[in-house]
Amino acid sequence: MGTGLRELRTIDLVTESTSPQSPGSAAAAATLPPQYTPAEVEGKLYENWVAEGYFTADAESAKPAHTIVIPPPNVTSVLHLGHALDVTIQDAITRRKRMQGFEALWLPGTDHAGIATQNAVEKQLAKEGKSRHDLGREAFVKRTWEWKEEKGGAILNQIRKLGASVDWTRERFTFDEVLSRSVLTIFKRLYDDDLIYRAERIINWCPRCLTALSDAEVEHHDDEGELVSIRYGEGADAIVVATTRAETMLGDTAVAVHPEDERYAHLVGTEVEIPFTGRRVPIVADAHVDPSFGTGAVKVTPAHDPNDFEIGQRHGLANLVVMDERAVITVAGPFEGLDRFEARPAVVAALREDGRIVAEKRPYVHAVGHCSRCDTVVEPRLSMQWWVKVAPLAEAAGAAVRDGRVNIHPKELEPRYFQWVDNLRDWCISRQLWWGHRIPVWYGPNGEVVCVGPDEVPPGTEAEGWRQDNDVLDTWFSSGLWPFSTLGWPDDTADLRKFYPTSVLVTGYDILFFWVVRMMMFGLYAMKDRGPADSVPFHTVALHGLVRDQFGRKFSKSLGNGIDPLEWVEKYGADATRFTLARGANPGVDLATGEDWCQASRNFCNKIWNATRFALMNGATNTGLPAREQLSTVDRWILSRLTAVTAEVDAYMEDYQHAKACAALYHFAWDELFDWYVELAKAPLNAGGEAAQTTRAVLGHVLDVTLRLLHPYIPFVTEELWKTLTGGESLVIAEWPKADVSLTDPAAEEEILALQQAVIEVRRFRSDQLLNKSQRVPGRLTLSGSLAAHEADLRALARLTPPEEGFATTATLQTALAVVELDLSGTIDVAAERARLTKDQMAAAKEIAQAKAKLENEAFLAKAPEPVVAKIRGRLAGAEADLSRIQTQLAALPAESEA
Repeated sequence: MGTGLRELRTIDLVTESTSPQSPGSAAAAATLPPQYTPAEVEGKLYENWVAEGYFTADAESAKPAHTIVIPPPNVTSVLHLGHALDVTIQDAITRRKRMQGFEALWLPGTDHAGIATQNAVEKQLAKEGKSRHDLGREAFVKRTWEWKEEKGGAILNQIRKLGASVDWTRERFTFDEVLSRSVLTIFKRLYDDDLIYRAERIINWCPRCLTALSDAEVEHHDDEGELVSIRYGEGADAIVVATTRAETMLGDTAVAVHPEDERYAHLVGTEVEIPFTGRRVPIVADAHVDPSFGTGAVKVTPAHDPNDFEIGQRHGLANLVVMDERAVITVAGPFEGLDRFEARPAVVAALREDGRIVAEKRPYVHAVGHCSRCDTVVEPRLSMQWWVKVAPLAEAAGAAVRDGRVNIHPKELEPRYFQWVDNLRDWCISRQLWWGHRIPVWYGPNGEVVCVGPDEVPPGTEAEGWRQDNDVLDTWFSSGLWPFSTLGWPDDTADLRKFYPTSVLVTGYDILFFWVVRMMMFGLYAMKDRGPADSVPFHTVALHGLVRDQFGRKFSKSLGNGIDPLEWVEKYGADATRFTLARGANPGVDLATGEDWCQASRNFCNKIWNATRFALMNGATNTGLPAREQLSTVDRWILSRLTAVTAEVDAYMEDYQHAKACAALYHFAWDELFDWYVELAKAPLNAGGEAAQTTRAVLGHVLDVTLRLLHPYIPFVTEELWKTLTGGESLVIAEWPKADVSLTDPAAEEEILALQQAVIEVRRFRSDQLLNKSQRVPGRLTLSGSLAAHEADLRALARLTPPEEGFATTATLQTALAVVELDLSGTIDVAAERARLTKDQMAAAKEIAQAKAKLENEAFLAKAPEPVVAKIRGRLAGAEADLSRIQTQLAALPAESEA
């Protein structure tokens, strides 16, 4: 992206005094500063939008609803480019729908972020020389609420700077009273339906945070370790296993081989002794084992590896926990009390001394899970936790996409969704934290277990021997309810009736599993009484890619390539930042970006400002289009192009093709409206009279529509200009443009295209000759067909004067409807022009040769579709015409001695 965003070209202002009309008038233009300064515009406009209630949705409205709930950022987060992309896309969708007449709700909020927030407060306490245990649970939670009120939620203030049109009156927090009630309600329902249970299973455990982690909170990256091969047993009964975690051998309860691995068939069913422990364990056959990894035999430690746990379940193996919650060895003996990373080399050294190390590979690079909050290596650990039985929920989530109730966009990412949802394992939802929704289960003095709903009273007191479960729920549990808990569920609220199901979820493909699937499961379960069509949490999941640097690399501290979007906002404006991101937002595809592209977007905003200001100074008005018979060909051309781009942008935005919509808007606004129509408008504006009035009306109308189309992506500069142009209240509530097909005019488009081709050819020649842009050159024009009516336009745009006595042709340029002879005596560089034409001649000859080679290839002609063959024939004809034109121009060049 970024190509084509050119340097701002100065527009020559017409100096003639025009008869101003309010609001589109020179007087109105005078209210606009000569230069656009985003900082002076954006803040005041945004606060006015909020104060006027433009973003506040009405649940009692008769308008059709359109709902987006913002993916709730962590309350600890600060804005990064991924957030900024998310905000830009959602805002563009919401602003367009609002302008289309929908009751558009874009609901903001934040996630309480259990681990991240608790870590932030614990760091604060550590500076005071305290821990959370010094405060106790109740006081610590109170302290965390205080931290949240003082420092949390900064990201919501930051998205205001991007112009997010969210409904601030409905701001939500996953730990507020209403959402907490929804969490307790769905827990109780799932528990009563036997879809929540408590069991001892393998989980991701952080020895630093001392809690279970969701898969989303584990980041895998390659670490250097070692792969050691260890001999278990003696003599003919010995077997060698390969492992990267020698210290866990203390908890081995089996050795496993593949059932079809003939190397070990004779050992299956026998036992082998684990070194240092004196324990004998069975050798089992299990299809999970990869015969090509290491020796093809693996040690099985069910309490410290998820795959080993599954093997253990299949073979009835014991689960031996050999580490405590801080990953310290607890097995009696020489390694007791050692941290896992201390124990690993100690165990290998002892095995080496005992002659049991068969092979060592060091370094051995492999993927290792790390806690996303503190970067500690995650420890798989057998633990008693709470789980959601996902099979029936996941089946419903898969069916909703398969039967079309929910669309994954782009469709190419559907297989990834099914890969997750069809292979889900039960979900560990408990966390060993204090900040979060506490599990609503109470244990009685006689072994009673009671789940308490939000409107129920606990079964007893601590004095009576009752206690509540200490764990809290995984943050993804509460955020999975977001599409309906934010609307007031479980109560039957007006918001829930009006705005659920939500219309579209906009998010990165990276959390398709972690968040999207959970919302699907919970929405379909909680809202099932509404019927299949209305139980889904959203109708469309619009997935975008990740933002990367200009070289396509991930942002990271080590690379030092991070970009703060607020710095871009400060330097170039929110509109430029938004347009940069939106212009690269292809569905499901990563976006590479850099500051140069933001600068180019800033130039585009400046171009819009300067061109609109020029139009206003020359009396542009949106009082309505003149009758068709009053329109010039140029007017009919720009209105036809406006119709086409309106339809094009509308279709792209409806299909979430934001990059294509922005590209279409950019090229129409800059290339066609500002670079061509505004330039062509100068002649009738200078001429005055009816022609000038018609041009003012057309220019005002086209600017009005163009600013409306651009508004969803660049809301600030368009708002300031549109209000000045039209005197309207606000673009936020203005009507979205509709393509007026009655203005489509292919003949006018063809006619102006011919003019453009002729002008571009002359400009290209002038550039090659290094002629000054303002230098006027004598030219003789031979124009055919409809182009004959545009001689004055061609001369003005190409800066050509009529031929005078003594005119001598030194260069000839030719297009389909124009022959342009130029007299550059004394100015043309004949050698340079000959070199240019020779280069073009070679290119045309090469194109002819390639096309002929294909058309003379019988095998190609037999297989190629007719449209492909026709296209090549067209290329051949075009290249032959080019070659003829170039040869004519070369022949017309004077000898270098004559120049």
